[in-house]
Amino acid sequence: MRIKSTFKELKSRGEKALIAFITAGDPDVETTEKLVLEMEEKGADIIELGLPFSDPLADGPVIQKSSQRALKKGMNTSAFLEMISRLRQKTRVPLLVLTYYNLVFSYGEEKFITDAARAGIDGLVIPDLPLEESSSLQSLALQQGVDLIYLLTPTSTEERIRMTSERAQGFIYCVALTGVTGVRDNLSINAEEMVKRIKNYTPLPLALGFGISTPQQAGEAAAFCDGIIVGSGIVRMVEQLGESPGNLLREVGNYISSLKESTRETSSQVRP
Repeated sequence: MRIKSTFKELKSRGEKALIAFITAGDPDVETTEKLVLEMEEKGADIIELGLPFSDPLADGPVIQKSSQRALKKGMNTSAFLEMISRLRQKTRVPLLVLTYYNLVFSYGEEKFITDAARAGIDGLVIPDLPLEESSSLQSLALQQGVDLIYLLTPTSTEERIRMTSERAQGFIYCVALTGVTGVRDNLSINAEEMVKRIKNYTPLPLALGFGISTPQQAGEAAAFCDGIIVGSGIVRMVEQLGESPGNLLREVGNYISSLKESTRETSSQVRP
């Protein structure tokens, strides 16, 4: 219930959630763990960890390369869960895992959910698992108290939004644009309209991701949604500074602080 309580607490303070993404094992496991703790300290409200897969179809070049680096370092499902277990002893921040269904299927749905819950995972994002084929995994997730997070896009039909809203848990991941993850110069003009449409169907928090990388974009998005998801901007820093962990932690920490401050400024402006 950490995801639900986090959004509830933020709402009571008039704040929006900052959800930060990194790829687990990039540049290495030790640095990943340090990054999680640093991001939490600097204002990340929820942290999403990518369990790398060789064919990450929803991800752009920055995160694709990150996944390849992590796989070469030996990251796999077992190592990932061991890492989560260690982190859970040090932090209470909600932890999400983003991965692809092939890894869940190969590991075994029931075993994956059971082991993920035991390790301390709060939510699961699987971009390539269609709503129509998610019933068994969602049932297992519900039994273990893990939220299966669904995605909606600007091209989602009213019927798709309604069906997803009826099944959704935790929050709904609103994809800001059609395409893959990555750094963009501007926030999608369709994002706000999409969020408004989805709000007609659900009281769940709506978090916007894909293409948010600057404090300005974070502030713009925070004005109309309940949370923002930032990934490629952080992962690019890992690529550039991975061989200098001290500098990496400092730069990522400063980046997270600036993003969180932008959401706070926007939240204070839109509060009644």
